[in-house]
Amino acid sequence: MSQELLYQIALTRIPLIGDVIIRKLLDTFGTASAIFRARQRELENIETVGSVRANAIRRFRDFAQAEKEISFIEKYHIRPLFCTDTDYPQRLHHCYDGPSLLYYKGSASLNAARMVSIVGTRRPSAYGRRMCRQLTRELAAAQVTVVSGLAYGIDILAHETALEAGTPTIGVLAHGLDRIYPAAHKTTAVAMMAQGGLLTDFMSGHLPDRQNFPKRNRIVAGICDATVVIESGIQGGSLITADLAGGYNRDVFCIPGRADDPQAAGCNHLIKNNKAMLISGAADIIQMMGWETQAKPAVIQQELFLQLSDNEQKLMPLFREKSPRHLEELYLLTGLTGSQVAEAVFNLEMRSVLKSLPGQRYELIR
Repeated sequence: MSQELLYQIALTRIPLIGDVIIRKLLDTFGTASAIFRARQRELENIETVGSVRANAIRRFRDFAQAEKEISFIEKYHIRPLFCTDTDYPQRLHHCYDGPSLLYYKGSASLNAARMVSIVGTRRPSAYGRRMCRQLTRELAAAQVTVVSGLAYGIDILAHETALEAGTPTIGVLAHGLDRIYPAAHKTTAVAMMAQGGLLTDFMSGHLPDRQNFPKRNRIVAGICDATVVIESGIQGGSLITADLAGGYNRDVFCIPGRADDPQAAGCNHLIKNNKAMLISGAADIIQMMGWETQAKPAVIQQELFLQLSDNEQKLMPLFREKSPRHLEELYLLTGLTGSQVAEAVFNLEMRSVLKSLPGQRYELIR
């Protein structure tokens, strides 16, 4: 392992220095090692860092724990993914609080073309179990990577069904990779490492404490294109994940339930308050996400391209690389203002170059 990894791990252990601050520091200094070499005044000048956090960085000396973690990583062939690495999950770059360092054990790509998280109650009804299995099998047929949290109920059912269907499935953990929680899911977790993977931002030794689960849920929400909730009470982790997904501008879908069923109260609440779209199966997700299989021309007609404005021409290469795209992606990748992007997208839609999809997404159609 590189010396830089030592500084990357150490950076995540400094008191008062969280993922948001780390990303601000990296924007200025570029690497973790450069942050540790920076002078007090240089650190203080970074917005939101200040003298207290700068002092915490300058005084940090506990590199022994980082060295221990590197030994653990090497022994068990775990892949560390720092936010500046090319293999780091690109979708998490669009989350303001995306983890700066991840630990991954598995074979599936964390940047698969289609990724959907499935979450829900730990005590599903027969209806919930049936809908979870049906939905997961349908998503597998559409080559969608399934993500969940390895918990009891809907989570583990989604993982197991994905394994049976032969599609990659990734479990996001609320603890280090030196354990599996709950222990009853160890056999499934081992199978997932061969046909998917286990992912966490916790170092070895971290226990599955209650406060870790909301932190885990932000990865479940952020690493995917969309989140599906299947049965949930009016409170709980599934609704936290749905709220996080909405905050990251991800699409949220719900399987509806009976109006008087407490286990459906959370899903019905999300739908009623326009925080989620009602679906009855994977076909709805595939249609709303613009994932229908269809042939697309390899290039745009040159005559059309010459008629586009400068801002419109900035958008077109992005859609040739990937389609559909979310409005937020266009802001981030072009550097244009919101109004400039909105105007360019509107003009392209009027020319039947782009098609509007639910959830502020646009797809290339010619």
